[in-house]
Amino acid sequence: MNDLIWLSDEQLERIKPCFPRSHSIARVDDKKVISGIIFVLRNGLRWRDAPRE
Repeated sequence: MNDLIWLSDEQLERIKPCFPRSHSIARVDDKKVISGIIFVLRNGLRWRDAPRE
């Protein structure tokens, strides 16, 4: 699964100010979500074709 994480901790910290604020709802793992978006954009896949992880 580690090969599916596309961002380092430093890179994530740089873009974190752009994330929406949580309104008393538990946030999902931002690193996984952003990595999923990058994966789909780089590979030109539909969301349903992306790896489940």
